Order: sequence, then C-alpha cells, then structure tokens
Amino acid sequence: MILSCNNISKTFIDNTVLSKVSFNLEDHEKAAIVGINGAGKTTLLKILVGQMNPDDGIVTLGKDKTFGYLSQVNPVNSENSILNELLSTQNNLIQLEEELSQYETKMNALEGKSLEEAINKYTELSHLFESLGGYVYKSEITGILKGLGFTEDEFEKKVQTLSGGQKTRVALAKILLTKPDLIILDEPTNHLDLNSIKWLENYLLNYNKAVLIVSHDRYFLDRIATKIIEIDLGKSTVFSGNYSDYAYKKEQLRHSELNAYLNQQREIKHQEQVIEKLKSFNREKSIKRAESREKMLNKIEVLDKPTEVKSDMKLTLTPHTVSGKDVLDVKDLSKSFGDHVLFKNVSFEIKRGEHVAIIGDNGTGKTTLLKILNEIIQADSGEFRLGTNVEIGYYDQDHQVLSGEKQLFEEISDDYPYLTNTEIRNVLAAFLFTGDDVFKQINKLSGGERGRLSLAKLMLSNANFLILDEPTNHLDIMSKEILEDALNNYEGTVLYVSHDRYFINRTAGRILELTGNKFVNYIGNYDYYLEKHEDVMKANFGDNSPVQAQTTNTVSESKTDWQTQKEEKARLQKQEKELKKCEAEIEKNEAELKTVEEMLSDPALGTDLPKLQELSKRQAELKDILNKLYEDWELLAN
Repeated sequence: MILSCNNISKTFIDNTVLSKVSFNLEDHEKAAIVGINGAGKTTLLKILVGQMNPDDGIVTLGKDKTFGYLSQVNPVNSENSILNELLSTQNNLIQLEEELSQYETKMNALEGKSLEEAINKYTELSHLFESLGGYVYKSEITGILKGLGFTEDEFEKKVQTLSGGQKTRVALAKILLTKPDLIILDEPTNHLDLNSIKWLENYLLNYNKAVLIVSHDRYFLDRIATKIIEIDLGKSTVFSGNYSDYAYKKEQLRHSELNAYLNQQREIKHQEQVIEKLKSFNREKSIKRAESREKMLNKIEVLDKPTEVKSDMKLTLTPHTVSGKDVLDVKDLSKSFGDHVLFKNVSFEIKRGEHVAIIGDNGTGKTTLLKILNEIIQADSGEFRLGTNVEIGYYDQDHQVLSGEKQLFEEISDDYPYLTNTEIRNVLAAFLFTGDDVFKQINKLSGGERGRLSLAKLMLSNANFLILDEPTNHLDIMSKEILEDALNNYEGTVLYVSHDRYFINRTAGRILELTGNKFVNYIGNYDYYLEKHEDVMKANFGDNSPVQAQTTNTVSESKTDWQTQKEEKARLQKQEKELKKCEAEIEKNEAELKTVEEMLSDPALGTDLPKLQELSKRQAELKDILNKLYEDWELLAN
C-alpha cells in the first residue's frame, strides 16, 4: 500500500467539506476522485500532499515513497528556458555525465595501476548512469515535451513568458520526468488538446507506479482509472472500475438509497397518522398502543435524503422560429496570421438539426473560424452564408455578452424580464450559482464563473443555431450532463468546438477535424471518428466523405408484470374500503357507547335495576366490540 487516508475531516467555519473520508491506494493502482464542484476534491489533495492540515484523521504515505503533485494553481515560474527547466530535474544524471566525461579525459593520461583503478571506477559509474536512464533522458525530455504539445522551436522559450496553460504543461512534464512512486494530478487535461490528452493517457496507462487523479474528463477517466473515489456531501464512497462502471453502480445505488429514503418517509408519516388516530380514540388501551408506537418511531435512525442527480434543473432549449433546411454554407474560406496559415479554401455545409463538433490541435484555427462565422473577425478570402430564418446564439470563451457592472440576477432578469424570480434562480442553480451567489457582480467573477453565466444566458435564448466554443470548460460532471441532455433534446442546429471527448460522443452526430489546414468530415460521434481516423490520415485527407456510420439504437425496456400490479392495486383498494368501513363502525359504536354511559350516569335511572343491568351489559359489549374494531383498524392501517 502506497497511500492510506483514514477518517479525514475538514471544516471551514461552519461548512463541513470532508467528513471521515477514508480510502487506500495500492502500488501500481490508478484511481480517480470525483464529485461536484465544491465537493472538496482539491482540498483533499492538498491534505494528502501536506499543503493543508486536516481537522481530524491521518494520511500515511508508504515508507521511502515519493510523490509528484500537479495543482491547478501553477507552481512553475522560472527564468529558465523550457528545456533547461526540465533538465533541472535530471541534475544527478547531468553530474554523473560530467563525472564520466572527466574520467574519459583523465584516463588518457594514466597508465598502470592508476589506469586500472580509473577504468574500474568509470565502469561502475557507467553502469549506474545506464541503470538510471542516463543514455535516454534527453530524448525522453524531448518526447514528453512534444507529447504535451510543445514544438522544438518553443524549447528555448523562457518559462516566465509562457501562458498559464503552458506553465501547467511544463509543471506536468517535470513530474513525469521525476517518475515518483505516486503521481497526483488535479485536472491535468484542462490545458491539453486532444492529441496531448491521448498521449498523456497512453503514458499513464503504461506508467508502472501509482496514479491519483481529480478530473471532470469522463473519457479520460474511463481509460485510466481502475478505482473511483466519490466525494458526496463530505463523505467518501469507493467504487471499483472506471468512470462508466462507477456511473452505472452509482445510479443503481442512488436509486436504491432514494427508494429506501422514500419508503422510510412514507412509513414515518404513516406511523404518525396511526399514533394520532389511536390517541383520538381516547381509550387507555389505544393510548398505550400509541405511546408504544411513538417509542419505536423515536428509535428509528432517519436516513439522509440522497443527492438527486440533475434534480435542480433540466434545461429545455426551444428555438423561437424554425430555420430553413440549409443553415450554413461555407465556401473556400481561408485565414492566416502573418506567415502562419490556419486554414485554406475550406468548404462545408450544415443542415437544420445537425449537431456538429469541430476538433483539432490547439492553434489550428477552430476558435478563429467561430469568430469569423459570428463576424467578430474577417476571413482573408472566401465567404459563408446563413440560411433562411437562422438566428445565432454564440457562446465565446471571452464572454463578451456579459455586462461587467451588473449582478448575475440582473444580467438574466434584464435580458429575460418575463422570467419569475424562481425561474431565474433555477437556471442559475443549474450552473452552480446558488444563495447569495446570484447577487455577485459580474466583473468580480472568475473566468470559470463567467463561462457558466454566459452558458446560462445562452440556454435561455430563442436561437435556432447555437455556436459554442468549449462549452464544458469549468463545468463539473453533473452540469455537463445537464447540458448534454439539453443539447440532445434541442431541435435546432449546433456547431461547437470542444476537447471533451465524452461530451462529443454523447452530443455530436458529425465531426469536422481541422488538420493540415483542411477540414476532414466524419459522419458519426467520437467513437466513429477513432475508428475511421487512421484510414483517413493514410489517405492524406483525400476522402472527405467517410462511410456513414451504421448505428443501431437498441432500446431495452424491462418487462412489467401487469397482472401482479393489477392484483396489488385491487388488494389496496379492498383494504382501503375495509378501513373506511371499520372507521365507520368505530364511529357508530363510540357514539352508542357515549349514549349508554350518559344514560348510566342519569340519576333518574338509579332505582330502575333491570334497565341499569341492561345498560351495563350493553356497555361491556360495546367496549369489547370497540377493542376488536381498534385492533382491526390498526392492522388495516399498516
């Protein structure tokens, strides 16, 4: 075992983020921590690596074990070049290399015993150098940098001049080069393009030591993870398998827990009604029964209501008008910045109802194309035409649709005055803005928060052609699924840029890959793209019309035992009928008993012994009848 996490708890003021979180990580195991934004995943990682102390609990790292930690807050800021920054992780090999070089020079001037001793020492150092990877570390650095998306002409760039995303990639490269016993990564795919993500997946799959990841990239987790650690409402649950295994098991567990919770709530409510009814009979025996039931009810350990996935908001996107069949026609479009050609003479069409994803490496021009279509920048040549009645709704990464001086609530209410306060709060809650968050000023929001607000506004628009640039960035898994469901039910047309392969797989019916300054067309989702990609590349982009993916939608529905349901319904109806009949009998006999007892207390009958005997006999009969009726009612009420 390389890592043990036992009963970790952490509270910030009155907010309990983690409560008795426990899990173990074995050598060579690859695990992922999942949970909604704010669940405490990053807090847990900081506790694991010693950057934050828990309020309670113990973290134990295996003896003599090392770890490397990639945080979301980039730690690399150096005057070194990218290459020299990575070389700094190999100082021991560089020193050995220099020592070997010194021995090579020295041996030329030695002879006899001194030479023999020098040769022996050189051989010893050479074997050590080789065993530590000394003959491959330079090529390994080059391979890792290229794998993470750096080109050779960028190797000499100063680290301090890089963007935040590039610095994060340098930090990740340093961790991979040090080969720790445990790699801990917090959202490692955020700043990687598709090719770099695939490279990292393969690297980690072949890494012969332990890996612990926090990520919202479900496709990545499906490929890497063999264990999922879920943080939900501060508590941890461990699931074996990858993300898809977890999602299935979680849904089954949640369904079971929700049923248990609802059943218990119904039983509690029912028992409360029974107790209230028993007390209303105002008889010693019924009151004792009520008290007994109250004691049993107080001993029940009340279940917490489980988190209901996507329960707060189901987004519905409804185009205000229906566009013509031809939505977008692009002809011979070209764009360059200086000598850097992004794309040249690209042409494609989009029809009404299509959901098209644009993919490609960083810097190939995907976002630029979307800006051209929205007339934010001009193409160098070519043209595009929108179809009849096409109304664009644009989500851009710069969030230019937002008014910085307004509050979130005002931003929505001013643009959509017909929405009620509750409707506005529901929309904002779907994108993780709850409570007083809705009154924050937009210019004080983080980039991720602005992105979520822009997306919320877009979801409310009446557009029939949505153009989205990286819509899932900064969304947690639950919010991504809300958006996926909304897009899949959307009757309009969608064109988007994304690196989220799981999102693409669920929402795209067609993919345009921007590569080699051209668009390559794939009629299918991301799995289909993977299947056909190698053949298309071998053909040097010559085939822009891949074979239509043959998809078979198999709808599997569980059979319902209608006869059993019918019989159960009849039984319940009969029981309800008998219960009402019993209650009527109780009411009738209680009324008669009251009359008999009033007559028995009438002084005028004090000397009428036969009448008193008759009434006393009837009183006893009525009490027996009522006791039996109370028992029958109690059974029928259960």
